[in-house]
Amino acid sequence: MPKLIRPRRFGDDRGWFTESWNRKREAAAGIPSNFCQDNQSCSTAKFTLRGLHFQTPPHAQAKLVRCLRGRIWDIAVDIRSGSPTFGKWVAAVLSAQGGEQLFVPKGFAHGFLTLEDDCEVAYKVDDYYAPECDAGILWNDPQLAIAWPLEGHSPVLSQKDTGLRSLAQAEGIFEYDGEPLAGLEAGA
Repeated sequence: MPKLIRPRRFGDDRGWFTESWNRKREAAAGIPSNFCQDNQSCSTAKFTLRGLHFQTPPHAQAKLVRCLRGRIWDIAVDIRSGSPTFGKWVAAVLSAQGGEQLFVPKGFAHGFLTLEDDCEVAYKVDDYYAPECDAGILWNDPQLAIAWPLEGHSPVLSQKDTGLRSLAQAEGIFEYDGEPLAGLEAGA
């Protein structure tokens, strides 16, 4: 399930230090991973929306997302066929200041909205980018009813993100694993 992670920070007069990833700690918190690639994006304008993205099998990806600069509203959408929570979502604010991270498992679409100008986001994935498996769901699909915190503004979107499929077209890509989406669990 998606998990919100708040790594400990150790501060002094110079600032702070944190272990942003620790395989042993995350495994103990129920976050299975074999991360193999790190990705980073920079969004210059507030209200830039990226998503809702996923990779289809056989190259589906789990992600661990964090904000390196600024603040984002990060979201995971259950797209597992047969899930009683199919189409439901959870979201959290991730910030550079707070250091929060969101684990997004396979079978979930992922996206985020920048809440400030000049946001940088980094995420680890557990399978390599495979263009033939690159997919997504339209950010404003009415079936999802996502309450994006746009404050009356229109999002800044890529051309790719304006032409993504509907939730109904994503049915059958991932199978339900028996664990319904619940509230956002706290991780390690």
